[in-house]
Amino acid sequence: MALLNTLQRELAGLVELLLPASCLLCGRPSASVSLGELCRPCQMAIPPLCSPYCPRCSLPYTAEDGSDHLCESCSRRVPDFSWVAAAGLYDGPLRQGVQRFKYGGQLNLDLPLARMLAQRCESLVRDFRPDGLVPVPMDRRRLRDRTYNQADLLARRLAKIWRIPVASGLLVRCRATVAQRGLKETDRRRNLKDAFVVRTPVSGRRLLLIDDVLTTGATARECARTLRAGGAAEVAVAVLARAPRHGLLIPDNASRSKGGLP
Repeated sequence: MALLNTLQRELAGLVELLLPASCLLCGRPSASVSLGELCRPCQMAIPPLCSPYCPRCSLPYTAEDGSDHLCESCSRRVPDFSWVAAAGLYDGPLRQGVQRFKYGGQLNLDLPLARMLAQRCESLVRDFRPDGLVPVPMDRRRLRDRTYNQADLLARRLAKIWRIPVASGLLVRCRATVAQRGLKETDRRRNLKDAFVVRTPVSGRRLLLIDDVLTTGATARECARTLRAGGAAEVAVAVLARAPRHGLLIPDNASRSKGGLP
């Protein structure tokens, strides 16, 4: 096995030497891109999540000025998670990358996307000190159709980067649900009501939910509620992308950095 791993590394190095690596998103070859990575232009084009936004669910606001404040949804129904960290806005190259990773079967995007997420929310996770990473589970039918759970793949990459164990079987879907895409927020909540169950003890544990995109937050809310009801001390959420709600457009200068998540 050791010899096989060595041969694989040498072969990969030879391929990288003879053929210029290409960006996994735009496909452009570049001498500055390592195999399985994103080029610098694509990384720079991924809009970060910046103030002002909701400090609880990280909903971005369209106003250029103003301070962070709770959104209407979090004001009316305080979620059971403490905060949401995202690598960036669900737009541009990040949206493209997530869709290819989630629906297009481009599984080799798991590592560069995980690295970006780990880098951009490193301080939050370090201060939170989670006991485990909990990927949002899929129901058996959807998992059988897709053959993989993108949240689980992402969590496993993050576990190696952060050296935090993955608790894949801790939270499971106890019933099938219809796809969330296209549903209104109230319908999403109704669709996910009591859809999850905790299978292993979580009493006193600090847990970090892992998912690809947070839109209305219905899935994260129900997962966090279930974990807290099961005894978890605290729950937070880390996602690749945070989508603006109700189709709101992000200003052209959304790449500004006025504090908030980097």
